[in-house]
Amino acid sequence: MITFVEGILEKVLPTMIVINANGIGYQILIPLSSFDRMPQVGSRLRIATHHHVREDAQLLYGFYTESERDLFRLLLAHVSGVGPKLALAILSGMSLDQFKAAVISSDIMTISKISGVGKKTAERVVLELKDKLGVAAQWEAASLQQAQGGKDKYLHDAILALISLGYKQVDAEREVRKVVALTGDASTEEIVRETLKRLVS
Repeated sequence: MITFVEGILEKVLPTMIVINANGIGYQILIPLSSFDRMPQVGSRLRIATHHHVREDAQLLYGFYTESERDLFRLLLAHVSGVGPKLALAILSGMSLDQFKAAVISSDIMTISKISGVGKKTAERVVLELKDKLGVAAQWEAASLQQAQGGKDKYLHDAILALISLGYKQVDAEREVRKVVALTGDASTEEIVRETLKRLVS
């Protein structure tokens, strides 16, 4: 299994790149979400990959972030009727955060607007992935939709950090709001530290 490729970026197209890794050129298929973040040709690049083996071919799919690759693999493993080509189209159709938000809110209409994804496929995507994205993703998606900044952003980031540590969302939110009310303009790290003191006491 090839899990990443590191080398010199030789060629960049909207759907494909070529990386020269120690004299071997790897052709890697990518989504538009990764293409938008590619450096200039000639730059050194490390890209997360998914090695897909078929009877008639071996294909490498590449992603600028491991989060994109994780979603690609989730789609392949859990949504019937979704193969690598359609999974790549889904990642090209909207950003990772937008997709998570659409799944969590069961926004079938938005997902079905992606090229190649009909209503039935969008329904399967929501049905199969909603639980697997997890509570942290739900909070992250909600935060994105609210598009808050300043103190509210620190509050949401702190709650997300605590959920990731295993605390229940309702407990994390309650205690974080208490800490923010007392500390004012504290950073996310300071809010998390103070909240943890409350939760473990």
